[in-house]
Amino acid sequence: MSFEDALKDYHRFDFTDPAGRWTRPVWRRGLGPAVIVIHEMPGLHPLVIRFADRVAAAGMTVFCPSLFGEPGREVSRGYALGTIAKTICISREFNVWATDKSSPIVDWLRALAASAHVECGGNGVGAVGMCFTGNFALAMMTEPSVVAPVLSQPSLPLPGGSKRRGAGIGVSAAEIACAKQRFADEDLSMIGLRFHGDSFVPDARFDSLKAAFGDRFEAIELDPKDALQGTPMAPHSVLTIHLNDSDADGPTRAAEARVIAFFKQRTGA
Repeated sequence: MSFEDALKDYHRFDFTDPAGRWTRPVWRRGLGPAVIVIHEMPGLHPLVIRFADRVAAAGMTVFCPSLFGEPGREVSRGYALGTIAKTICISREFNVWATDKSSPIVDWLRALAASAHVECGGNGVGAVGMCFTGNFALAMMTEPSVVAPVLSQPSLPLPGGSKRRGAGIGVSAAEIACAKQRFADEDLSMIGLRFHGDSFVPDARFDSLKAAFGDRFEAIELDPKDALQGTPMAPHSVLTIHLNDSDADGPTRAAEARVIAFFKQRTGA
């Protein structure tokens, strides 16, 4: 699929945070309250866009920023490996190994959420991070407009064989405290998704999230046999690459439906 085909129904604009640190392209589609769809590795690929299309079809405005990779490009092993290697080296934007702080680029995402809420209205903004960006949606909770965080296969900090990093959730103590306070004061919650046995999202990471947030953390943990089979990597990307779209009543489609329903409920779509 070409870039033009993947994003043909979207309007592109460039967004700069108020501090002027970063400018990134964003693709927008739909009407209704805003949802920020933060892509996974290796970039804003067609299956991320497929998910965004379904959010828009459910009555929300999707904002799809491009943080790395080539927007609209199909996933391949070489493309993914190259993007991972390049992105890991951009330490000023992404904290790949840190267990107790979020990535600086989250400041830009918070600003985008605030702007989108002013523009689109509703009860607030939904946000989903995927893989490399999975924990970003939780860190974004310090922005008051964010009311529906979803962490899909949150892979930072990269475990790299370290038990400490494997249990880490890659956000600061202040961000955790803010989220917990808002969950209690505003009756909010969040969703986390992963496949069992995913080496990028160890059991210990979800254990940490459950310990920190209790029943405010809704864990959707899927059997890898229910993932789309025959892909180049083990089951990992719940809402995109490994979503079994041919099984309309299957667990991965049910997980997708739950996330979209969560966005609709919390944002007031």
